[in-house]
Amino acid sequence: MPAVATIGIYDFDLASFLGTLKSAGVGTVADVRQRRGVRGPEYAWANAKRLQASLAEAGLGYVHLKELAPTTELRQLQYREDDRIGEGKRSRTHLAPEYARRYREEILAVADLAPLLDLAEAELPALLCVERDPEACHRSLVADRLEREHGFEVTHLRPA
Repeated sequence: MPAVATIGIYDFDLASFLGTLKSAGVGTVADVRQRRGVRGPEYAWANAKRLQASLAEAGLGYVHLKELAPTTELRQLQYREDDRIGEGKRSRTHLAPEYARRYREEILAVADLAPLLDLAEAELPALLCVERDPEACHRSLVADRLEREHGFEVTHLRPA
């Protein structure tokens, strides 16, 4: 059975992040962020160049699947909903229904999943974004589609 993992950046440090990936058997991190940076010194390790170097040193692959990233407009829609309910990106508990609907229609419905499907034939990929919980991140929508349409087993990796 094909499989995919998902993982966020928040509440990890580099060592625990790499350890979690290795323990799960992940072979390649599939970055689905539009902008591959994270604010704050505690997450400097997750900025694209540093992250890629650390993954390579740990023997893990890296691909950027920008076509699966939400647009700036969609991110702004989610930020407005976060503001309305008093949550922030680091404390978000769920995606706004309108965001999820539009992401599925505008991004996911037209995205070419072939690179991810090919990758999953060879090894376990992990969809990467920043939010701690998959329910608060578009990576869960990608994983749901892989599960529903392609029979993937989905594992959401979380900080200990």
